[in-house]
Amino acid sequence: MKLLKMIKSLCFTLTLGAVLTSGARADEWNRKTTVTFSGPVEIPGVHLTGFGVLPAGTYVFKILDSSSDRHIVQIFSKDEATVYATILAIPNYRLKATDKTVITFRERPAGQPEALRAWFYPGMNWGEEFVYTKSKAVELAKTGKAPVLFAELDIPQEVAEPIRTADAPVVLQLKRAPIMGMRPTGEEVQLAQVVTPPPAEVLMASAKLPKTASDLPLFGMLGLLALGSAFSLKALASRTR
Repeated sequence: MKLLKMIKSLCFTLTLGAVLTSGARADEWNRKTTVTFSGPVEIPGVHLTGFGVLPAGTYVFKILDSSSDRHIVQIFSKDEATVYATILAIPNYRLKATDKTVITFRERPAGQPEALRAWFYPGMNWGEEFVYTKSKAVELAKTGKAPVLFAELDIPQEVAEPIRTADAPVVLQLKRAPIMGMRPTGEEVQLAQVVTPPPAEVLMASAKLPKTASDLPLFGMLGLLALGSAFSLKALASRTR
């Protein structure tokens, strides 16, 4: 009986650990970040009709899908009920991480809304450099006097319904789109001349991220297996009394 109690206790501890670990990793996996804009902000990507410029307010940024060399970022309403935009982004490296979220913008002429450039999650050296359409990249590079990433996409930039899943056709097209850089002179350059890629070990770690935030780690799976064993032993003990 003592052995059975010990096994039950161990199973409960392992299972509880699995639940807590899964919850703790959720925000780390999708980089969920709440951001408040004090003024209107122009955004790239595929967005809901009429929302190419977000009004001042609070929004939630999340990564929908990630691979070693590009990410898909989504911008939600404050309550996360509405997906305003689905954006292609390239990992860009910075030398010094900060303990706070950093959002950078591109320079615009007076009177025009700021244009979203990059998003850095707290404590991380690499962030998301956002990709624009070619025509918009030409404009932003010229006015901001800095290179801008672009992709030539044969897809609508406005959609009537929000994009919800990582396997949606639009998302698949974003992940396959060739990406270049546009200089202020109008010259097209290779991606590597615009962004600083993360170190190889960071890319490998990113490629191994779970597909959903609810995936249980191996430790949790062991806990569930042990729990099943405990019930089996209990049934066996009952039959041998």
